[in-house]
Amino acid sequence: MPIRAITLDLDDTLWPIWPTIVRAEQALHDWLMRHAPRTAKRYPVPAMRRLRDAIASEQPAIIHDFTAQRRLTLARALADSGDDEALVEPAFEVFIEHRNIVDLYPDAAAALARLSARFPVAALTNGNADLSRIGIGKHFVFQLGAREHGVAKPHSSIFHAACERLGLQPGDVLHVGDDPELDVIGAQRAGLRCAWLNRDAGTWQFADAVPDYVVRDLHELAEKLDEITFSP
Repeated sequence: MPIRAITLDLDDTLWPIWPTIVRAEQALHDWLMRHAPRTAKRYPVPAMRRLRDAIASEQPAIIHDFTAQRRLTLARALADSGDDEALVEPAFEVFIEHRNIVDLYPDAAAALARLSARFPVAALTNGNADLSRIGIGKHFVFQLGAREHGVAKPHSSIFHAACERLGLQPGDVLHVGDDPELDVIGAQRAGLRCAWLNRDAGTWQFADAVPDYVVRDLHELAEKLDEITFSP
């Protein structure tokens, strides 16, 4: 069957996520140093991360919602430190502004333009990136996040929800992502085809689940899809 649309992971697929988060957390800490110094002193970046992890463990209902986790973490940190909890929203805005300043992989921009010129491309993410803030929203027909859907990848329902919005059956859709379990196995279990974006030349560890495609970058994926689509 021909591929009629693509769902695309974002973090560690279009950009490396960890440098982005490190910068955003540092920007937040610097802001807290100016506006809530007691919180900044009590919760430097490593302590704020530990608090967020603790809140995620305490609140399984929001395990899929990183935005809610961040807001609750800020509220707890400000309250613990005796600072004004009204600072939660402006503090979170600092974090999310910098969380959406990303360094695209070298292949990503050109390949995304190439893919989106031929296929409807939908973003399917567990994270809280905002494509309009990042400036690449024009390449996507929509963005579906775990926060909005209510559960995260690899749950089949988020893949099925994306297919429904595309107006296609799962077998018509190719999901592309870097994570073997969240992206590849999750997509396969939901009935989608899948491409493993293996930027680090890793070894596939799952004998009972084989990706339809294994590519080093999105440029290689675009090349492979061209070969399939245009081969006589």
